[in-house]
Amino acid sequence: MIEPLLLTTARVSTFNSKNLLTGASGFFFEREDRLFLVTSRHVVMDEPSKHFPDRIEIELHTDAKNLTQSIGLSMLLYREGKSVWRQGKDSGGEIDVAVIELDRAALPKSVAMRCFTPAHLEHSLQEAEVGTPLLIVGFPLGFHDALHHLPVVRQAVIASSFGVRFQGLGYFLTDARTHRGTSGAPVVMRSSSTDAQLPWKLLGVHSASMDMGDRDLKLDESLGLNCAWYADILLTLTK
Repeated sequence: MIEPLLLTTARVSTFNSKNLLTGASGFFFEREDRLFLVTSRHVVMDEPSKHFPDRIEIELHTDAKNLTQSIGLSMLLYREGKSVWRQGKDSGGEIDVAVIELDRAALPKSVAMRCFTPAHLEHSLQEAEVGTPLLIVGFPLGFHDALHHLPVVRQAVIASSFGVRFQGLGYFLTDARTHRGTSGAPVVMRSSSTDAQLPWKLLGVHSASMDMGDRDLKLDESLGLNCAWYADILLTLTK
C-alpha cells in the first residue's frame, strides 16, 4: 500500500517552449467539483531571476496498482496573452503561492491522485504549536523515486508562532533541511481529526530557505529555516 500523502504531490517542470528551465513541486487541491494544482508563484514567474516560463509539465500516475506507469501533462501558462494562474496579495504584499485550475477532461481516466480539500486546512491555532512535527513533501533538487514517480518527505517543525505573521508577512517558519526543487511543496501536520483516508492537516506551502545576509560562509552554518505561506490563502485563490 502506498501512503495517500505521496499521491497528493507532483513533480513540476517549467519550460520556455521546448527548453527545460527548472524543477519544482506542486500538490492537488480540490474544492467542490473543481481541481487545482498549487505551487509557488515564483515557479511560474519570477522577475528578480528573470524566470519567465511559458508552460509547465506535471507528472501523473496512470495506474493505481502499477505506479511505474505515468504521463507528463503539459499546460500553457498564458492564454490570449493573460496568465492562467491565480496569485494573491495582502497587507504585507504579494504572496508566493499560485494555483492553476486543471481541466479534468484532460486527465487520464485512470489517473491516481489524492487531493487536499478545505477540510484539510488548519483552523485551530492550539493544535499547531511551536515545535510541532511536520512533513514537507516534495522533490528536492529533483530527487525522487524515479521508478515509481513518487516524492520524498523531509521532517520539519514549526519554528515560529503559528498564526502570527512572521515579520508581518503571510508566512510562518519551519526548521527543516530543504533544497531547490522543494518550492511549492505542501507542509503538513499529522491529524486524526480530518479525513481518515488522508489524515493530515495542510498548514502551508513551502517557498524558500531563509538566511542571514551577513552570515560568514566559512564560520557559520546556514540557519536551516524556511518560510511556508499559510495554506488558508487557497480559500481565496480557489473561489
